Amino acid sequence: MLGNILVVLVAVLHLAFLYLEMFLWTKPLGRKIFRNTPQKAEDSAILAANQGLYNGFLSAGLLWGVFHPDVMVGDQIKFFFLICVIVAGLYGALSVSKRIFYIQALPALLALIVTFMLKTWP
Repeated sequence: MLGNILVVLVAVLHLAFLYLEMFLWTKPLGRKIFRNTPQKAEDSAILAANQGLYNGFLSAGLLWGVFHPDVMVGDQIKFFFLICVIVAGLYGALSVSKRIFYIQALPALLALIVTFMLKTWP
């Protein structure tokens, strides 16, 4: 149960990233969060929307794992998507900002550790 709660929290975070990147990127709140100027936000809006879409896919995969009817298969799906989130977060931390590690990779890493410790398959 605790593992699934953490995985759902990571999924919700990625839904929030989707919303920020697809719909708020050029708005004042989005520019403030991502530390963009109006011009930079406009110039990169299509790239941000694409990035947001990928975050939505990560969220969908995590939720698929949580709600999969076969718990063992669901655990494997969760592991795969959590590792994807961790890799993306590490890449973002190295290439954009270290705070991406704390916002994206660390919650997924904690969810992965807890889920693995409580795994249901041999």
